[in-house]
Amino acid sequence: MAEAAVPEPGAGQVSIDVAFAGVNFADLKARAEGYRVPALPFVPGLEVSGRVRAVGEGVEAFHVGQDVAALTPGGAYADVVVADSATVFPVPDGLDLRTAATLPTVLPTAHALLHEVGRLREGESVLVQGAAGGIGTVAGQLARAAGAGAVYGVVSRPAKAGHALKYGYDEVFSAVDFPDEVRRATDGRGVDLALDPVGGDTLRRSLASLAVFGRLVSFGNASSADPWQVGQSELYPTAHTVAGFSILSLAQTAPDALRELAERAFRTVTEGTVELPVTAEFPLTEAAEAHQLLSSRTTTGKLLLRVNA
Repeated sequence: MAEAAVPEPGAGQVSIDVAFAGVNFADLKARAEGYRVPALPFVPGLEVSGRVRAVGEGVEAFHVGQDVAALTPGGAYADVVVADSATVFPVPDGLDLRTAATLPTVLPTAHALLHEVGRLREGESVLVQGAAGGIGTVAGQLARAAGAGAVYGVVSRPAKAGHALKYGYDEVFSAVDFPDEVRRATDGRGVDLALDPVGGDTLRRSLASLAVFGRLVSFGNASSADPWQVGQSELYPTAHTVAGFSILSLAQTAPDALRELAERAFRTVTEGTVELPVTAEFPLTEAAEAHQLLSSRTTTGKLLLRVNA
């Protein structure tokens, strides 16, 4: 822990007194591999909940003292963070700040994977890697609410299967043999939509698990494998589609689209469609322990850091 000057918001920005910060796998990659770290020193953390401390020039949508959740390019592991107002969201009525800290990355990502990018239609089947994690538990619920014909999950450890089954999944498979299990469960047909945050060999096997006209959405590279490529030989025979999604990239290139996406996604919580399970909480001083737990691949649901709750 280090003392630093309190940051002030610039034009179009908001500073926030942090209540909770979310812990994401991208934080581990930032620390271990320099993922999205422009320079040192660097404060990790992509999402917070808290109260508006100050607003910068030109910001009219927020006021001091307002409860908000925010997506940040880093800096969330701190007492005060600064975020662009385009990536700051009012906390929906009825939600506390602890729950709100799970909103900025998980909900919009899961919603986009299934709807905006994945184009899920009623009756179709879905395969979700990391089904017991934060995004996985939300994706299972959203797919079920959208009328998916079957929702299948994949977990890294068998002990996680029971947790995933609480959140919309019909069956949960192990990461070792999921392609065979998909073919068994679908009578050899494959799934219509596959969601993959792992990359590498897992992405290839997810692609091979698709039905004719199936779609795959890549939204991460947890395996740290070399960048993947797919071409005519993989796509043409069964008319497959591969797409990608990154909420951090969308925040930089299309913040207005992100805001619209977040508003749609947040409504699923206020309407009771989605439950956001927080399964572990650490004080900010124990961020290292939170990282160690997340890197063990034994966690389920969402992990939070308690800053000034």
